[in-house]
Amino acid sequence: MRIEAYNQVAQIYNSNKTTKTQSSRGTTAGRDEVTISRTGYDYQIAKQAVAEASDIREDKVAGLKARIESGNYKVDSGDFASKLLERYNALQK
Repeated sequence: MRIEAYNQVAQIYNSNKTTKTQSSRGTTAGRDEVTISRTGYDYQIAKQAVAEASDIREDKVAGLKARIESGNYKVDSGDFASKLLERYNALQK
């Protein structure tokens, strides 16, 4: 594509050049300030609590271990198969 009015476009851009800004001597530099909203603060506290929490629920694990060791833990194969299929179908979507 060829632009016929290239010189006109160049003139427009050259005429709109900014001039040097005046120096800011004599003015004092302002201080930047950051404030965190209450929601942001609450989010930060919740995030920290989750990071410090354990990934393993020891009370459930101990209960299941005891049931397995005593031979009282039974798994219904139908329930297991349906959960397995649900998980597989969810991953396929």
